[in-house]
Amino acid sequence: MLVRLTMICCGLTATSRRGFFPADEPLEDRALAGIPALAEKLDTATRIWTSPALRARQTADALGLQAADVPALKDQEFGAWAGRAFEDVQRTQPEAASAWLVDPGTTPPDGENFKSVAARIGALFDEQKAEPGHTIAVTHPAVIRAAILHVLKAPLTGFRFIDVEPLSLADFRSDGIRWQLRASGVTALKAQRR
Repeated sequence: MLVRLTMICCGLTATSRRGFFPADEPLEDRALAGIPALAEKLDTATRIWTSPALRARQTADALGLQAADVPALKDQEFGAWAGRAFEDVQRTQPEAASAWLVDPGTTPPDGENFKSVAARIGALFDEQKAEPGHTIAVTHPAVIRAAILHVLKAPLTGFRFIDVEPLSLADFRSDGIRWQLRASGVTALKAQRR
């Protein structure tokens, strides 16, 4: 039995381009530029999922994917930090900002910590392991980081050392028993060069 899960990182918003904590905003116009090249590289899927966030749904739509919202794929909730620059949080809450960079259990005010993201993604992967076929999921950098750490059985403290580019792919495979990371970091621009 082959189980395949391809995660696609949603495109950039104006806020994320400036290095702010994400909020539920639309994609910026230029985020759509790489999508046609990426759409050409996608294999047929049995299931297509998306995070409920606007930027993820817009990415799925631009890829021509009829996707079902899956709440487990939602981005990390940044609470009071959403829409703010990291430098601003660092200036006004230096201890919390420093802890957030190294401790996956640090929770932004009224938000969610990375441990919670990892738990929900781990549960999703455990459920998906028994579902044959190919699933495409449009989601967010934090979710993809959690998936990579889960599959590699790596400590959650590695979350800040994984860079997930907008419109990049992470491809996972399972034989129904264990998961493997097959590829990570392929973007539309890299795919065009092949």
